[in-house]
Amino acid sequence: MPRITRRRALAAGAAVATTAGLPAPSAAAPGHGNSHSNSNGDGAPEAFDEVYRGRRIQGRPLAGGHHHGGGYGVFIDGVELHVMRNADGSWISVVSHYDPVPSPRAAARAAVVELRGAPLVPLT
Repeated sequence: MPRITRRRALAAGAAVATTAGLPAPSAAAPGHGNSHSNSNGDGAPEAFDEVYRGRRIQGRPLAGGHHHGGGYGVFIDGVELHVMRNADGSWISVVSHYDPVPSPRAAARAAVVELRGAPLVPLT
């Protein structure tokens, strides 16, 4: 008997949900769902500006240009942290690329932790 994979289980669940007219199951990793996505109701992340572990982190919508974060910018001490939104709604950054988080704020905080006081070097 073939082994059922997560991909097959999600595909089967999506097919059943579509047939029944229900929302499809989320492929988000446990603990990374959209319940705490810090969005403003239309799915766009909320702006933030705070000091976290002694570093100023900010996030805000950006106008124009191509951004992997869907027009959203994240900054640590004024230096842009490149972020990207995944298909499942989670976010990653260049600092913590293999650890998806539920929001840009969480990506900034994870980067601060990972940097351990080192300055963020801008990507050019």
